[in-house]
Amino acid sequence: MTSLPDIPLPAGIRSRYVDGINGLRVHVLEAGFETKDRPCVLLLHGFPELAFSWRKVMPALAAAGYHVIVPDQRGYGRTTGWTADYDGDLAPFRLFNLVRDALGLVAAFGYKQVDVVGHDFGSPVASWCALVRPDVFHSVVMMSAPFGGPPPLPFNTVDAPAKPPVEDPVHRELAALPRPRKHYQWYYSTRKANADMHRAPQGVHDFLRAYYHHKSADWTDNKPYPLKSWSASELAKLPTYYVMDAGETMAETVAKEMPPPAAIAANQWLPDRELAYYSAEFGRTGFQGGLQWYRCGTSGAFNDELQLFAGRTIDVPSCFISGKQDWGTYQRPGVVEAMQASTCTKMLGCHLVDGAGHWVQQEQPAVVSRLLLDFLAKAHAG
Repeated sequence: MTSLPDIPLPAGIRSRYVDGINGLRVHVLEAGFETKDRPCVLLLHGFPELAFSWRKVMPALAAAGYHVIVPDQRGYGRTTGWTADYDGDLAPFRLFNLVRDALGLVAAFGYKQVDVVGHDFGSPVASWCALVRPDVFHSVVMMSAPFGGPPPLPFNTVDAPAKPPVEDPVHRELAALPRPRKHYQWYYSTRKANADMHRAPQGVHDFLRAYYHHKSADWTDNKPYPLKSWSASELAKLPTYYVMDAGETMAETVAKEMPPPAAIAANQWLPDRELAYYSAEFGRTGFQGGLQWYRCGTSGAFNDELQLFAGRTIDVPSCFISGKQDWGTYQRPGVVEAMQASTCTKMLGCHLVDGAGHWVQQEQPAVVSRLLLDFLAKAHAG
């Protein structure tokens, strides 16, 4: 294996590998490892991110007495043992197998109970961890992506048989708008999406700079509010990083919002030297590993197994944290409300952090660290 460059980590965080985790060699960042018998917190990243995304909150959690374990998830970064061929098997990337990855990792470290925190696409993984194995994942924090619960089973169909699933008409409606649009998750599920980003005309580094900027509080048009319905007219109100112009790639979409050099130089939450780690890693691996996760969802191929838990709630202490300037809270209408009202039966807080867009733990790490520690104290006291 070719040696990889050092990771620009804060003091107190180490990089290591754990073999034999559900077929993977998992790359892990770790803090608070100096002393034994600490409570464990597992942090799960989203797309297009890495374990590195948690570098700013790990030291605070470790200083408070936690052992912090943060993997590059399946399909990402320096974790190996996965393949992401567009024509290959999607099953390794389905939610139940991602839960199995998390369960295997904490077991390898010798933990029978942990707290789990997930951001972006890591949030549904963390949610399913708490739903499926509440005996192990005894509290959960969902960040930037609320969880609406398992998909329902067809109900009361004895005399009116359930109709076979059909393609969501919203996609045809989006394409038929006066300004034709498409939903990013379905774009991410196309064969061309990986190459569009991996071979972006502006290069991976500038693509990621624009992408991260566009979804952050630095992009001043991020002023989210709840949408009324899952309909083309409502979804078209979302920024173009969620509901794209029909004829454009994601690289073309975000290129229009590339911040000027002075803004890049002034950026404190993601200076260029730190962005360079992301761009080197995604330049090396491509994006298809993460895109496979989206394909599992948009294809509906694994809904049947998720329906095993239809009607089940998350009954461990729960919390939601998002940026106040993050549209991710509202991109699926009604989900954040359902999460608070019924999906999570022990919701201890729902926090929107001002001055943060989608990358909340990178944009406002001090606030996020405080919220996490407050929540963990309440969860453990209960």
